[in-house]
Amino acid sequence: MPEWEAVEEEGFRVGEYTLYTKEVALRGGRKQRIYFFSKKPRDDATPCAKPKGYKVIINKKT
Repeated sequence: MPEWEAVEEEGFRVGEYTLYTKEVALRGGRKQRIYFFSKKPRDDATPCAKPKGYKVIINKKT
C-alpha cells in the first residue's frame, strides 16, 4: 500500500495520485464542487487537501 502524505503546495497525495477539486455546473444550472484523483497535472482543477471527515480507501481490484 502506498504511503499517504499531505503536501501543502501540491495537495493531498496517495502514491502517484494527487487530489484535485473543481466546481462543475449540473443540469439545471446548480453548481457543485467535486473531488477526484489524477496522476497527471490538471489545468481545469486545483490541487487540494483532503476534506475533513473523508477517508481514502484503495480498491486492490481496480
